[in-house]
Amino acid sequence: MNTLSPRRKTIILTTCCLSLLIVSMDATIVNVAIPALRTELAASGAQLQWVIDIYTLALASLLLLAGAAADRFGRRRVFQIGLTVFAAGSLLCSLAPTIDALIGARFVQAIGGSMLNPVAMSIITQVFTGRVERARAVGMWGAVIGISMALGPMVGGALIEYVDWRSVFWINLPICAAAIVLTAIFVPESRSSAMRDLDPIGQGLAVTFLFAVVFVLIQGPETGWTALPTRVISVIGVVAFATFLRYEWRRHDPFIELRFFRSVPFSTATIVAVCAFATYGAFLFMMSLYLQGERHLTAVHTGLIYLPIALGVLIFSPLSGRLVGRVGARPSLLVAGVLLTVAAVLLAGLTATTPMWALVLIFAVFGIGFGMVNAPITTAAVSGMPTDRAGAASAVASTSRQVGVSVGVALCGSLAGAALAANVDFTAAARPLWLVCAGFGMIIAVLAVVSTSPRAVRSEKRLAPLIAEPGLKEPVRAG
Repeated sequence: MNTLSPRRKTIILTTCCLSLLIVSMDATIVNVAIPALRTELAASGAQLQWVIDIYTLALASLLLLAGAAADRFGRRRVFQIGLTVFAAGSLLCSLAPTIDALIGARFVQAIGGSMLNPVAMSIITQVFTGRVERARAVGMWGAVIGISMALGPMVGGALIEYVDWRSVFWINLPICAAAIVLTAIFVPESRSSAMRDLDPIGQGLAVTFLFAVVFVLIQGPETGWTALPTRVISVIGVVAFATFLRYEWRRHDPFIELRFFRSVPFSTATIVAVCAFATYGAFLFMMSLYLQGERHLTAVHTGLIYLPIALGVLIFSPLSGRLVGRVGARPSLLVAGVLLTVAAVLLAGLTATTPMWALVLIFAVFGIGFGMVNAPITTAAVSGMPTDRAGAASAVASTSRQVGVSVGVALCGSLAGAALAANVDFTAAARPLWLVCAGFGMIIAVLAVVSTSPRAVRSEKRLAPLIAEPGLKEPVRAG
């Protein structure tokens, strides 16, 4: 791959960034369509949550498996399959006659999406081998995330306003078609020289646990917290989690290397990712309903009001990255935790007549805080890891982000279920949710100190040699 021309490398990077654009944009663009889905498909609050969560949950559950499959069967092949499945899922979403059909189509879409981002990053690291060119390529990759956040709500708002909510899925089709053609022509096939074993049992247990948690949070308010289905699913989730821990600890090549969690920076990065992205998921979901349902804004105006968040991520994510490189993760995490807490507290004080300038200010505070948190999450996750384990550690952090979004959307029903119904005081019903989000922000601020303490640094140093040499793995304890 070192003989590839600069032009071909640019086309490969563009193709990979196209996949990131559609997957990331679909995580935000659909939120703007939530009020339209509620009206046109007569969707309940729980069904609206599943439209978002089935997508993020499936992504979280399948990211690691897709990466391992690409290493084994070929990155270009898996990438093309992912593009094809994502396009098929998008088409099915646009044709969905009912809300249940839309939820099923979103699941298909997510299966394809799980084969795109981790595989595209693997392709980039294989094609861009020089330190400087790889850094530039990864920087472009990160910029696309900010662009997708800016484009998602605005493009979605315009399409919903002037065409139809189904058109937010049509936009994926030409992009997927172009990416499939470019991949076939320009992307070389590659496989890993040291392939990991697939772990279907560990994967299945993890998926069962995640879906059980989200099911209980979403369906609990409707079916009853003490109802038989809720209790059964709760037990299944607990058993799946306990079995997962025991099985993965005994496995030679586990789905998730549990010893990573002995590193305090890695463990705290996972918690921070869940807290930050739970707040983000809840924010996107609830504010679309607030702006269009409570404030009666058009979809276009709703998309424009999201712009401060996109700008916050686009501007402050790279600034945070440079700050982390110079002085460590603590300042960025502290700023992120404080700003997310402030934004959540301000959201708790919203009314149906809050001035528009105040809303824009709250969105800006939230955007800056959210923009500051991404770089320290990734840096803390891979800090101290041997080179051959950094990818796996980063993948766990990426999975934690998707899990966070799923949990945040699920909490909307558990803590603010009344706000999802009609003819209620939306802001009062949503207040408990925002107070919990403020708690998530405070957790991030506390972990900023914990993750960079001398004890955390020592735990990181103890872990590196342990996972660098498989022979040093502690013996399995019976019972």
